[in-house]
Amino acid sequence: MVDHRLQPAQWCPSPNYGERPAGAEVSLLVLHNISLPPGQFGGGHIQAFFQNQLPPEKHPYFQQIASLQVSAHLLIERDGQLTQFVAFDRRAWHAGVSSFAGRADCNDFSIGIELEGCDDQAYSDAQYQQLALLIPLLQAHYPIAGRIVGHEHIAPGRKTDPGPAFDWRRLANELQLPLLPATDWEVV
Repeated sequence: MVDHRLQPAQWCPSPNYGERPAGAEVSLLVLHNISLPPGQFGGGHIQAFFQNQLPPEKHPYFQQIASLQVSAHLLIERDGQLTQFVAFDRRAWHAGVSSFAGRADCNDFSIGIELEGCDDQAYSDAQYQQLALLIPLLQAHYPIAGRIVGHEHIAPGRKTDPGPAFDWRRLANELQLPLLPATDWEVV
């Protein structure tokens, strides 16, 4: 890792980020899912969305979201390919209204990873394998430890991702962690 960027990841800078508040240390990892259009994979639409270049004329759903300004630090595509949009020392706009362990505004102290997928379709082996490689690397650089949650855990009732199709037990086993996500602490 150089300059808070992951070297094997394709760099695709997003304008949608800010500085972390003074003294805010990265201490949480948030997993999300995204597919554009919903339930469809590939096509580069996620990259365009995070760069504010999503063409609204390409799909009716794009017309609804094209003006949103959002980002994540990383995207893991179905084939395991990594794309980084925001350096880890910067505040990506992925969590929105959120809270973890009584602390609001999770964007201030988290890294957001988008998995190309949706709540009700199984994630690929390549995505789990990439997470199993990536998370220990992030843990070596940032005090995340086992604080790995889904968007659904920090914004309950508002968000559902990565959803019931995500196998938390599989990820915990691959990381050799006892429990994920947040089954032994209060997240809201």
